[in-house]
Amino acid sequence: MPKRAEPKTAASRNRSLRILMVASEAHPFSKTGGLADVVAALPKALGRLGHDVTVITPRYRGAPDGRVEATVALEMAGHRFHARLLEHAIGVNARVLLLDCPKLYDRAGIYYEAGGDYPDNPIRYAFLSAAAVDYAAQQAQPFDILHAHDWQAGLTPIYARLAEAASGRAGGHPGTVLTIHNLAYQGIFDKSWVPRLGLGWSDFTVSGFEFFDCLSFLKAGITAAEALTTVSPTYADEIQRPEYGHRLDGVIRARHDRLTGILNGIDADEWNPATDPFLPQPFDVDRLGAKAASKRALLERFGLAVTDETLARPIVGMVSRMVDQKGLDLIAAVASQLASLDATFTIVGTGEPHHQEMWRRLSQWRPDRISAFIGFDEQRAHLVEAGADMFLMPSRFEPCGLNQMYSLRYGTVPIVRAVGGLVDTVRPYNPKNGQGNGFLFSEYDPGVMLQTLEAALATFADKKIWSRLQKNGMRADYSWDRSAAEYVKIYRRLRPARTTRRVPASKG
Repeated sequence: MPKRAEPKTAASRNRSLRILMVASEAHPFSKTGGLADVVAALPKALGRLGHDVTVITPRYRGAPDGRVEATVALEMAGHRFHARLLEHAIGVNARVLLLDCPKLYDRAGIYYEAGGDYPDNPIRYAFLSAAAVDYAAQQAQPFDILHAHDWQAGLTPIYARLAEAASGRAGGHPGTVLTIHNLAYQGIFDKSWVPRLGLGWSDFTVSGFEFFDCLSFLKAGITAAEALTTVSPTYADEIQRPEYGHRLDGVIRARHDRLTGILNGIDADEWNPATDPFLPQPFDVDRLGAKAASKRALLERFGLAVTDETLARPIVGMVSRMVDQKGLDLIAAVASQLASLDATFTIVGTGEPHHQEMWRRLSQWRPDRISAFIGFDEQRAHLVEAGADMFLMPSRFEPCGLNQMYSLRYGTVPIVRAVGGLVDTVRPYNPKNGQGNGFLFSEYDPGVMLQTLEAALATFADKKIWSRLQKNGMRADYSWDRSAAEYVKIYRRLRPARTTRRVPASKG
């Protein structure tokens, strides 16, 4: 069948794209970390640029109902799963379709509960990818791009390729993009899942999705997608090295010509101290004194005394998943020294039980100086960003990080390890010229982290310098608009001429 010609005019080069994203989380419908924030904000930014963006993500327990946009029915692992796609607008030209399949997604947790992963996670996330490809095939107007996020959507390029093969027409599927948000999480499962998920043994090779005799969803996406992105330029370099490559560095080096590091942005509407509904009083770079109201509210919310002394003492905040990646072992190694510093600590997060227990013990030991909320609470997270004086991120590795950018926007000075996106966003303070917006340390060592925190506390005593640090950070632009434009460049490179005829989807 003849392909639709792609006109060589400036208008055609600039005309809008139809983009279908596939992800396991999207705020406010679900969230365990920064992935959900990205999947919520990037489509809205692309929509503002004039592109049409649809996100398919599971409807987990508690997510709202909505108008039924479409239905899918697919055979997988010996069962036939039926799902509705429920529509929710999230911005101009941007919407979310919640994949409503209660048998797979109506659970107490998202990926796990009671400390263990759901044993049918391979089906749950293979179905997500297959359903997205099937939905794309239903459209009279084809999508230009299928953009998969992380391992949970890693099979999307594979299923798209299978759909193309089933159609008998080369070039019939949308261009495929995979974004690696965190290489440490790879979706590795027993190889017995290969035929059960409709995959071919011919792809179970070193150059395909075989990973040490197992099936890797992430490797499937890395090897099959036409373009790869990750969430900061520095992380794009790091994951090609063994120390950060999590045994996939060789695979990524082999595809380095397809890899682009694009720094994540932040949702500048949701994270804006001048309009944030969670704050007691708005503030911005020209009304920085009003930040004090958030500091008072932060102390109150965390059950800490509000006195002239506690208001004058610096608050160090953290909002973090409590996992090894976040450098919590560094904190544990110097916990007694941290508690003796002239500082107050406010923590929000959830994760591995031993890290949660560490914060509980510290809160009980020094309830006047340390208060930790185990769980996720949006109001507390915003109050920490707005009310703290410093934000601590001693990450072992950090693909991009969003909290350091939230902190900068809220005049909360970040103290971070010099890895990944933290290097790309936090510039060390230079007392000679007043440049910089935070404090960095390179060596993964508890003593070095403690020294850097002590240096920040000492600098805090000079209000003139500290104000300059705050304002340097608040004036930077970390919105999604710039990053979204970089994604559009990648999409346009991939966008071939498309046929208007529907491409049958693999039934996986």
